[in-house]
Amino acid sequence: MKISHALFTSALLSILQLSSAYAPLADVTARSVKTSEDIDLSNFVSTPSSKGKKTMLVLATYAADFNAIEYAQRLRYYMPELQKRGITKIGLVLNCEADSAKALVDIVDLPCDTSEGYGVTLMVDPLGRAGRAFGVGTGWRPDDKDMSPYVKLFGMLWGLGAWATLPAVIGGYIGNPFKPQPWIEDAMAVGQQKGRWPDMALVLDENGGDVVTNKFTELPVVGTWPRRPLELATLRLQNMLDISIKNWKELAPNEKSLNAGVLTQLGGCIVADEKGQPIYEWKDPGICAVANFEDILDKIQVE
Repeated sequence: MKISHALFTSALLSILQLSSAYAPLADVTARSVKTSEDIDLSNFVSTPSSKGKKTMLVLATYAADFNAIEYAQRLRYYMPELQKRGITKIGLVLNCEADSAKALVDIVDLPCDTSEGYGVTLMVDPLGRAGRAFGVGTGWRPDDKDMSPYVKLFGMLWGLGAWATLPAVIGGYIGNPFKPQPWIEDAMAVGQQKGRWPDMALVLDENGGDVVTNKFTELPVVGTWPRRPLELATLRLQNMLDISIKNWKELAPNEKSLNAGVLTQLGGCIVADEKGQPIYEWKDPGICAVANFEDILDKIQVE
């Protein structure tokens, strides 16, 4: 039996396309907030933009969650540095409905395709299927249908099913004398400009909103640390009070999402080359334990 040249070429192209796709997300989709169309995440990861050779995909949590908020804040600050490293295509998937996703990126001033026409491609996956396909943590007692998801979440705050939660939270108080986290100051400045409390950590320029003084740098001895004690804890208090709690009705998961387990599902991210091969992968090991973007910058050099 003869096989036509066109049929053979088509089959070969299909095989090559599948081999270059990112396998864990094969046949997994998320919905574009801008167009309401489904986006194949495997192809998204494996197909860089015309301006660069690498793609980043953040599989975050529900919009009111600490991890989702911090991923959005970190993306806002680090986007220029990521682009210098050829990561010019960046996607953010949130486990919520489109209105909640748009509300969160507006709150943190994250440039997205939905508002600015550039920046992050914003997507939603209300049931969290993409994250689970990627292999993110599903928290404490994920298969227990009788236990309230809020009880499960409370257990996770103490490290149950999320071992890194307490170290990540405590680290926000004690600081770090070795590794800088400049995104914290940027996120606090955005918060202060939007009237979020605590609002006394920074002195901002009245005209442009630039940081004139970071009062954490005035602490004796530890003020010279790259990440000062209490600095990240102050931002997280700001995030909890004036983002998560204040906007809970707008950002919280709906009943269907709760039943799917997104309240306790953690997040993760991947950076891939033009063939869809991972350069960097991360799966959150706890609440507040998201990817350290300084590690990504260290791993991937400026082009």
